[in-house]
Amino acid sequence: MQRAHLDWPFFDAPHRALAEGLGDWAAKTLHHVDDASRDANDTRCRDLVAKLGDAGWVRYAVPAAYGGAMEELDSRALCLVRETLAYHDGLADFAFAMQGLGSGAITLAGSEALKQAYLPRVAAGKSIAAFALSEPDAGSDVAAMKTRAVSDGDHFVLDGYKTWISNGGIADFYTVFARTSDEPGARGISAFVVDGETPGLTVADRIDVIAPHPLATLRFEGCHVPATHLLGPVGQGFKVAMRTLDIFRASVAAAALGFARRAFDEALAHARHRRMFGHTLADFQLTQVALADMATDIDAAALLTYRAAWQRDVPKINATREAAMAKLTATENAQRVIDRAVQLFGGAGVAKGNIVESLYREIRALRIYEGASEVQRLVIGRESLKNAALSSGERRTA
Repeated sequence: MQRAHLDWPFFDAPHRALAEGLGDWAAKTLHHVDDASRDANDTRCRDLVAKLGDAGWVRYAVPAAYGGAMEELDSRALCLVRETLAYHDGLADFAFAMQGLGSGAITLAGSEALKQAYLPRVAAGKSIAAFALSEPDAGSDVAAMKTRAVSDGDHFVLDGYKTWISNGGIADFYTVFARTSDEPGARGISAFVVDGETPGLTVADRIDVIAPHPLATLRFEGCHVPATHLLGPVGQGFKVAMRTLDIFRASVAAAALGFARRAFDEALAHARHRRMFGHTLADFQLTQVALADMATDIDAAALLTYRAAWQRDVPKINATREAAMAKLTATENAQRVIDRAVQLFGGAGVAKGNIVESLYREIRALRIYEGASEVQRLVIGRESLKNAALSSGERRTA
């Protein structure tokens, strides 16, 4: 994996050391794996969480006070970890990402007791985390959420369904969002930490997708959750969810970058060695044009991704618009890069066992989850209009 982008001014010395160290570890430890059975993927995901924890890489998803590597969540570090892991193994990227996303709301809004109870185990790879927001009729439209949480003394009782839940069925705990009042829209939604073994929480269905990873529909039936497991004030769960997603959205772009860089490197190697009509594939101008487009798409996406991460980390100003631009551009560009790589490989590019075939399946979901490309365009437009309404001297604050 080329690392020239580490010389960009977005990064500090610790970020460069992180990327170098993780890159060397990943090259020795990880590899893309072809399809396996559901049980095998569940086992491999658990093993990857443990390996990432033992090696200290999951510590970048948790603040230092609770066993993490940096004083606070650092978007650039999260992006570098995800880009590097995605380059080497899509499931390893998934395992790391869900440790961060699943515990991020606890970092942002949990009580000190909840932070002490959950975050050190997440950082060590001893507990598997999950983020349960989507429902059968509430994906992009979070305001349509129907799962209820009714106060009952020192507990809340949850009833409803959550679907498309990554780590569903293997997680030790879930960050769950449920409606605690009938206020319209996103108001009245609260967030809770629900242990995976809580009575009343069951796996209703396992979901198989083209790039296999643990995914499920969860059922809540009379599920009693201690009131102390509430994250933030009652009715503020939507804000907690959006704050969490704002931190991790740029890292989705970084994962797409990792997939795209791997596809580009595979295409380069293939073009330099594949012989056709007495020449190498790389000798043909059409191949050079394809490689030029791929390289440009990657750098354009990388610049947007690390600008968004730097903006959140350094000047600490609202990066909602920039993160949406990064996520949109990186995932769409990566789809094009990987498609071109498949085309350069010809028939071999769609054969099981070929890295680019695996990447072709891996990238597709990234254009949908954590806000589909269409939703990112709406966010960019809305934020652009909002910024235009501000006076020229007014700064956006986080």
